[in-house]
Amino acid sequence: MTETKQNSLGTEPIGRLLLKFSVPTALTLMVNCLYNIVDQIYIGHAVGIKGVAATNVTFPIGIIAAALALLIGDGCAANISLHLGRGEQEEADRTFANAVMLLFGVGILLSVFGCIFARQLVVFFGASPSVVAEAVLYMSIILLGQPFGMCNMAFTAIIRADGNPQYMMRSMMIGAALNVVLDPVFIFVFRWGIQGAALATIIGQIVSGVIALAYLPRFSHFAIRKKYLRLKWRFIGDIVRLGFPSLCTQTATAATQIVMNNLMRKYGAATIYGSEIALSCYGLMMKIYQIAHAMFVGLASGTQPINGFNFGARQYERVKQTIQTAAKISIGISVLWFLVFRYGGGFLAALFVEEEPLYQEFAVHCFRLYMLGFFVYGLPNVTASFFQAIGSPVKSLAVSLSRQVIFLIPFALLLSAHFGMDGALGAAPVADVLAFLLAALLLKRELRGWKKKNMTA
Repeated sequence: MTETKQNSLGTEPIGRLLLKFSVPTALTLMVNCLYNIVDQIYIGHAVGIKGVAATNVTFPIGIIAAALALLIGDGCAANISLHLGRGEQEEADRTFANAVMLLFGVGILLSVFGCIFARQLVVFFGASPSVVAEAVLYMSIILLGQPFGMCNMAFTAIIRADGNPQYMMRSMMIGAALNVVLDPVFIFVFRWGIQGAALATIIGQIVSGVIALAYLPRFSHFAIRKKYLRLKWRFIGDIVRLGFPSLCTQTATAATQIVMNNLMRKYGAATIYGSEIALSCYGLMMKIYQIAHAMFVGLASGTQPINGFNFGARQYERVKQTIQTAAKISIGISVLWFLVFRYGGGFLAALFVEEEPLYQEFAVHCFRLYMLGFFVYGLPNVTASFFQAIGSPVKSLAVSLSRQVIFLIPFALLLSAHFGMDGALGAAPVADVLAFLLAALLLKRELRGWKKKNMTA
């Protein structure tokens, strides 16, 4: 019996597979976002706008950690899916072992580096002088839990490739529940403020990380073997090659956050809102945005093992059906979130800080302008994952970087020089539309090329 017949990725209906793999992954990532959001809500009520601004400027370090985790996790999962589709069991096992060792090493190095250079990093991330001390304290504690947080992110992709995405969803939910319970205790009962929020977060991350590691002996389609634990450049290269688009996407998110933080600090100071309100409102908007983004990442990541396995098994019609279905779903989700951002900005802002008229006013304006093009946001995500899964990292990278690096950051710098803060915020819808057009063009050309080569029915 061939591997294609044994593995449900090659036989089950596409819609059922998308539901099975995308929903748990999306929920896992959304729950992970709650770590930051819960902290922000409690800090906003306990410390105020200054506390929200201080924690928001540390957000890029979490994105950088996620970038490195997804480099390893997505790269490992993409390679494993291709190997399994081709029936290459030993190659899959070797890839997995190398990914685990690489993950541990990178996580520890990031924590050590971040703690040593915490002050320099928060200033670079856009912290105003009045919030530097609080930001350094918060980030120094958060970094202690990052190796476990990275383990959660990477294992989400790897365990999904093994066919059990529900496991990491439960792991993340347990960690998030701990965070939700411990936050008010540490912040309000023990009166630890920002420090308490950070401690609650890393405790949740550590518990989730331990649960993720507990899955190591339970993998069914591949396994970690002692004889394969020694790092090999060939497997590291394969992991990095297919995981590189994920790294670049997350790094681009961090770069965007850093650039926008600095623009909010600079141009916010010239308005009635001031730097702290501009920084805190943009930061809270990005926290809500991350929940929406998690749904698209979940959908895109859910397609990856389906596309990777079937492309490796030469079942091209199933790959085509998967990307077409995912594209339609992504547009539907994009429209729903556009409506939320358009009409729910005031309500969302009030969850974090109450009874601050200027804060509320700017938050509503920020949501409406920055998210004006969000109704086309989803397609680039599933397109980038499609190219990654079929072993085309260059095209995947082009789509992944288009919104933030190619369009958003340059337009934000250009428009803000002429129109101030509104110019920076208005760059986002321009970038969303242009990224959508690029993804649609590349996807159409790829599928048309398949038809010419008779790769689909």
